[in-house]
Amino acid sequence: MDSSIYITYAVPVFFLMIGMELVFGLIAGKNNYRLNDSIAAISLGLISRLPPLLNLGLQGIVWTYVAKNFNLQLLSKESWITWIVAFLLYDLCYYWMHRMSHEIKFLWASHVVHHQGEEFNLSTALRQTSTGWLWKFIFYIPLFAIGVPGEVFFTVAAMNLLYQFWVHTEHIKTLGFLEKIFITPSNHRVHHAQNAEYIDANYGGVFILWDRIFGTYIPERDNLKPIYGTVKPLKSWNPIWSNFEIYYQMIRDSFYTKSYKDKIKVWFSDTRWRPEDVSLKFPTSSNDLSAFEKYNPQVNSTSKIFSTIQFVINSIISTVIIFTIDDQSYVQTALLAITLIVSTTLVNLVLENAKKCYQIELGWTAVVLTLIFFEVLNPNLLVTQIFFYQSVFNIFYIAIFMPLNKRFLITN
Repeated sequence: MDSSIYITYAVPVFFLMIGMELVFGLIAGKNNYRLNDSIAAISLGLISRLPPLLNLGLQGIVWTYVAKNFNLQLLSKESWITWIVAFLLYDLCYYWMHRMSHEIKFLWASHVVHHQGEEFNLSTALRQTSTGWLWKFIFYIPLFAIGVPGEVFFTVAAMNLLYQFWVHTEHIKTLGFLEKIFITPSNHRVHHAQNAEYIDANYGGVFILWDRIFGTYIPERDNLKPIYGTVKPLKSWNPIWSNFEIYYQMIRDSFYTKSYKDKIKVWFSDTRWRPEDVSLKFPTSSNDLSAFEKYNPQVNSTSKIFSTIQFVINSIISTVIIFTIDDQSYVQTALLAITLIVSTTLVNLVLENAKKCYQIELGWTAVVLTLIFFEVLNPNLLVTQIFFYQSVFNIFYIAIFMPLNKRFLITN
């Protein structure tokens, strides 16, 4: 069983905990949720569940090959010690995967998605990349080589990821002696900070011990509040751009730099390095933390309502795609995934006040209805039927309700 199925079953708990944190923050006068940031973060999470459904990547093939041909069989399937060893070693592998993701640019290009959010709350935990399947599996090959059984590996992988959810909060300060052993909200806040004093630290998934051993531990300071986000801000809610911003930059830099050495170095360099010639040709700006302002384009209440309803519908669609996967052909799943990605992206464009976002939304609605009418999207599937009703809602809201509402506001 793939670990992603455990995460899928945990999603209702995630949403419940997000709701509880939101209510607590409102009551305590410490709310740190914004509608646009939260929708963007969770939308990235919804999209990130799609590649595993399509079996993208080589992880299954490589792990199976290693387990069959290079298995040292150092661990017994029947021993409880295997579970403890696997849990510890998985987190050690995670530490190095996570650390390299902050130190090597082509790995950072994938992981950066998780750090682009400028708020730090439980919805941030769901802000996940959709391209991790390209390379993350490499770091876990040693576990299959020493004989960690597949069912043990996927279970401890899920446990590791589930643990990491709760540490994305500002409402828990410090936890005493536990700070010396485990990843906690305090030391994970440091990890997400862009302050020069905090950056590139605290990489463990469950245990902070690895950071202490390998010299990457930095404690949170009472006199230095973390400022979240990336040093070079994304300034967008677009989930596609979020996933491919750094890839685009690397491709562009590699193409335009005149040095053949730098064309290769771009991909394997430190995350901050760029060839001098393209840095001048395509300059990028970093945040001035002394006058830091969060990305927060203003939209009217009509757009907020539309985006919220669309977000809820897309969340339902994502869930239905996953739980009815056995009813779908591979091609149908791929088409449904693409349709969901586009729909999710358009919702976030509304939150950006993007030009002609509603016209584009109506155009996409026409495309979806056409795909359903010609049965490119199987009309017998529940998820296709939800897409149909979503399209009807889009037409009603954009073409009928919004003009009437605008006219009412003008006359009153």
